[in-house]
Amino acid sequence: MSRLLESPAPAGQASFPSATAMVWQGVGHAHEAVAVPGVRLAPGDALIAVELATVCGSDLHTLRGDRAASAPLVLGHEHVGTVVDTTRGAKSVDGTRLQIGDRVVWSQTVACGRCIRCRRGLPQLCLTAQRYGHERMRRGWELSGGFATHVHVRAGTATVQVPASVPAEALAPLSCAGATAVAALDAASAIVPLHDEVIVVGGAGMLGLTVTALATRAGAHVVVTEPVSSRRELALAFGADAVVDPDAAARSSSLRAVLHRRGRRGDSARIAIETSGATSSVGALVDTVDAGGVVVIAGSSVSDGELPLEPRRVASRMLTVRGVHHYTGEQLERAVVFAVDAWRELPLAAQVGRVFPLHETSAALDFALTSEMLRVGVSPYAG
Repeated sequence: MSRLLESPAPAGQASFPSATAMVWQGVGHAHEAVAVPGVRLAPGDALIAVELATVCGSDLHTLRGDRAASAPLVLGHEHVGTVVDTTRGAKSVDGTRLQIGDRVVWSQTVACGRCIRCRRGLPQLCLTAQRYGHERMRRGWELSGGFATHVHVRAGTATVQVPASVPAEALAPLSCAGATAVAALDAASAIVPLHDEVIVVGGAGMLGLTVTALATRAGAHVVVTEPVSSRRELALAFGADAVVDPDAAARSSSLRAVLHRRGRRGDSARIAIETSGATSSVGALVDTVDAGGVVVIAGSSVSDGELPLEPRRVASRMLTVRGVHHYTGEQLERAVVFAVDAWRELPLAAQVGRVFPLHETSAALDFALTSEMLRVGVSPYAG
């Protein structure tokens, strides 16, 4: 596994004459390095030197043109870094004031905290939400994505301090996959408690693996469906009771075996969580869940087709189908607690298979498009 070759500069010292952002110019165009010589922070803002940013599947959707995006923009929304400048009112999720030198991860979303959705506890769906790695580059917020030397973290962003002892590779993906996994399990457990339940997880990407590890730690028994054999092996390393190719007969047989070991009958689980983004997987999981169960859809960032879902199938079995999109600050905080506790036991850091220097951002994304690695990294400190 590639490792970062040096640590970020000490607090208060800049490693670059000015901040630099790698700017995506649109589908088919290479990234361009753009210097940002001065950053004006508003109250509640912070400037963070990026230690590592990782390439998420949604970055690749943008790169391919699968999702609407307005170029030029700075991609990257999974990141860890060090606070190098801060303002009055800049604070972490737990209310602690951010200090220069704090190592942190931060959320994808800048939320207003005042609109009806924020007041309902849905800051990730804020009516005026702005998202790191998704916004058109503009004056005053040029450093809006992780593929840069620095990110201008704005007031309304959920920020969490992280220990120096945890590898950056175990932390950066928390800003997307890690915290979303927490949110997905929260959505499921609100309907069916996790402990001693059998859960079917669709997909063994970074999100599915994190769901598997978290669910196992909560006392659940996990069956993972995944077409790629190497990822099925990874799911076992992350705590899955069983892994199976997403074929209906194989899934049913595997479920029967796990349930039998738990002293139960049948071939149905009460919880299923779809993390792969495949529409066909949602339909299969709806068929898998037993009466009174819940299906959580957590991995859909782009549409790959319509889901033919007969209402009677849901109503007659009293199923709950829940969607999850991003997460709250408190869920990001719990994702950090998980990673801090688990990184020595689980191969979290190993899932970032290669780290590219920042100036090779285009090469990193091209590599990620064809690589079987779960995550590829970009860092100003990689050699």
